Amino acid sequence: MTASEKQDRKSETVRALTRGLAILRHVNAVGEARPGEIANALSIPRSSVYRLLQTLEEAGYVAFSASANLVRVTRLAASLGDGSALSSQICQIAAPLLAEYAAQLVWPLDLTVHHSAAMVVQETTHGRSPLSIDRAMIGSRLPMLRTSAGRAYLTFCDQAQRELILTHIRRLGEPADDPFLEPLWLARMMYETRERRVALRDAGEFRPHTASLAAPIIAADGIVGCISMIWIRSALNTRDAIESYATPLRELASRIVAALPARPHAVLGTP
Repeated sequence: MTASEKQDRKSETVRALTRGLAILRHVNAVGEARPGEIANALSIPRSSVYRLLQTLEEAGYVAFSASANLVRVTRLAASLGDGSALSSQICQIAAPLLAEYAAQLVWPLDLTVHHSAAMVVQETTHGRSPLSIDRAMIGSRLPMLRTSAGRAYLTFCDQAQRELILTHIRRLGEPADDPFLEPLWLARMMYETRERRVALRDAGEFRPHTASLAAPIIAADGIVGCISMIWIRSALNTRDAIESYATPLRELASRIVAALPARPHAVLGTP
């Protein structure tokens, strides 16, 4: 290989790295994006965007949605930023506890944190639960109003953040959210969630074959995330689920809180 050819290859490598980092920064900034949107925003050929996204996905830094042509950064990518240091820490604290409670509860468990009007799965036992019908949940974004984790977060976050989240959801205009934006429904949901100290999803409003309970992880300065348990609706009724599993979920959330450093909420969620 001539010196000129070596220089050309080096230049191509540098350009690919620079473009890959630009794509990673862009997706992180906007939350989620389609490859064509990334190409337009960064003035990079669409074929190059797809190729670089494939490389980033193989390396574990981005993930494509299973149901849409959207790409998002993963927890691995987020862990590179200063703002996710405590998010990484809560995952490290929660992971062994999730494993412990997974053996006791059997049904799969998720640890989620809030980000941009969604709950994002940070840790999960879906892969090890014999009762799970879902896989590859890490990094999945869950709707606030149609999941138990989102309902728990909305109920126990402060009013100012709740209003910001609801305003964002209204602006997104997802038709499936409309019934759950009704003030009477919201008031009743939050009242029942506070009374039980766990949130409930059991009417097929998100994934029709499953239901879930979620306990908030509430530190001294506010809610930092949620622990959810997901079950198959045909195998367990709601009353039995609440009677059998609400207390262990609340206990698990309390044990995570007990191990958390001070002021974890500062980096674990954004409006």
